[in-house]
Amino acid sequence: MSERVFLPAMSVATCLGLGKAANAEGLFAGRRDGLVAQAGFTVPVGAIATALPALPAGLAGWDCRNNRLLSALAGEIGGDIADAVARYGRDRVAVVIGTSTSGIAEGEAAATHFLGQGTWPAGYHYRQQETGSGAAFLARLLGVTGPAYVIATACSSSAKAFAAARRLIRCGLADAAVVGGADTLCRLTVAGFSALEAVSPRHCNPFSANRDGITIGEGGALFVMTREPAEIALLGVGESSDAHHVSAPDPDGAGALAAMGLAVADAGLKPADIAYVNLHGTATRLNDAMESKAVHNLVGGGVPCSSTKAMTGHTLGAAGAVEAAFLWLTLSGRWNPDGRVPPQVWDGIRDPDLAPLALADGNTRLPAGERVAALSNSFAFGGSNCGLVFGRGWR
Repeated sequence: MSERVFLPAMSVATCLGLGKAANAEGLFAGRRDGLVAQAGFTVPVGAIATALPALPAGLAGWDCRNNRLLSALAGEIGGDIADAVARYGRDRVAVVIGTSTSGIAEGEAAATHFLGQGTWPAGYHYRQQETGSGAAFLARLLGVTGPAYVIATACSSSAKAFAAARRLIRCGLADAAVVGGADTLCRLTVAGFSALEAVSPRHCNPFSANRDGITIGEGGALFVMTREPAEIALLGVGESSDAHHVSAPDPDGAGALAAMGLAVADAGLKPADIAYVNLHGTATRLNDAMESKAVHNLVGGGVPCSSTKAMTGHTLGAAGAVEAAFLWLTLSGRWNPDGRVPPQVWDGIRDPDLAPLALADGNTRLPAGERVAALSNSFAFGGSNCGLVFGRGWR
């Protein structure tokens, strides 16, 4: 049986909207109107405006915004998940997701109540905020009993979930996996990044000479992963850990370049075969400088690239899955029949100190051809790096 795995189904939610249709429309149009001021935050954030559905009564003890988001994502591909369970059995379907905040917003609210009232609020339970909550919750919601766990490696979390899920399938511990991630807004995260002087007071501006920090958003994406051929394949994964610094990237980009190179090699491709790169592109001074150097060293200055965080904000532990979902939409014949590339949304003022990249505009298109491959980058605190290569036409 082939070692390759495929991604027949995907769901996504960001401040562009809930579901594939809303996100595809906003993504290819270059919309950023979801990045706005919100009560409780001093800077613009990318919040999901649509109300998230309540959890089933039997799962009320798991209730938090993060799990409600996971439930909504699972609902969009519920039929595909049910088909996998019917085909392989409940014990052969794994759940692997990434997050960084989980349900900590509920913990913030509970702590505030405790400090004011001296008691914990009714209905509060630690599992609402526990880092591993999401996978355990999803497994119960879906009724599956295969391996279920969460990866929390900051901003590479849900990209690394793809590597972990593929390993489970390849080693025979599962036949299918629900893989992805979710992260929802909380004050702790915004305050923490603000303390690092990493948050922009306005919309983030990746790769611009005027870039001054990130915009934080919330979002998530889930995929079904199996060996059964489908339009979109996970062709390659590359992981590295350079451990350069707890929060600053290696300025030479060696770890980032290694992860990207490993992903391309794992796909059985050459750098010249990559048609588009979804950049990590946080809009901090150090990240964009490092990444531009690493990407230029891998693919040169002619491959279309863009940072979609300018439209969604940085969704932290969910960023790898969200941006993988954007690769999936970009490669999909149904959702992107014109072969559009997500545009770079910025002020257009290049930084002469950055290695040159071919930043996409609204007219950039994927190359014609049966087979097309694209790369997505995720780089995290502590030098935890992950690259994912998706492809169309490898059935």
